[in-house]
Amino acid sequence: MRTLVLLRHAKSDYPPGIPDHDRPLAARGRRDAPEAGAWLAANCPQPDRVLVSSAKRAQETWALAAPHLDSYGTVVTEPRIYEAAWSALAALVSSLPSGDRTVVIVGHNPGLEDLAASLVRGGDADAQRRMLVKYPTNGIAVLQSPGEWTDLVRGADLVDFVAPRG
Repeated sequence: MRTLVLLRHAKSDYPPGIPDHDRPLAARGRRDAPEAGAWLAANCPQPDRVLVSSAKRAQETWALAAPHLDSYGTVVTEPRIYEAAWSALAALVSSLPSGDRTVVIVGHNPGLEDLAASLVRGGDADAQRRMLVKYPTNGIAVLQSPGEWTDLVRGADLVDFVAPRG
């Protein structure tokens, strides 16, 4: 079984004169991101790999979430996640090492939301409804599929969708 966790960064700030890539988390984001980590620790398998966008708000989200997990595997800053279309994210997922069973991607909308919507073929109907209504900041979609990562990209079950708040 492969588990793909799509974590949208927590709420960001919009300081004047700061480029989009360098925007930090807002106070609410700093409160919410640890809750994402706590939720992941309680509800998901231990990640073998975490791919984090190079954007400051995504990096800060993971930095605040990670201490709440007992352990996790390799963490990679992945610049291709920033401003990626869902198809580019799907290609990234398809190329994941076969030894990884659970992978977390910390990224952005609309790419994450579009990726999740394109992958879901079944699973929890209520979670699907919530995800399709809105994929807010700090939103977490958990998708699973038997087989390899290339199989997951052809379709997966949505196990859960939440947006933990602090």
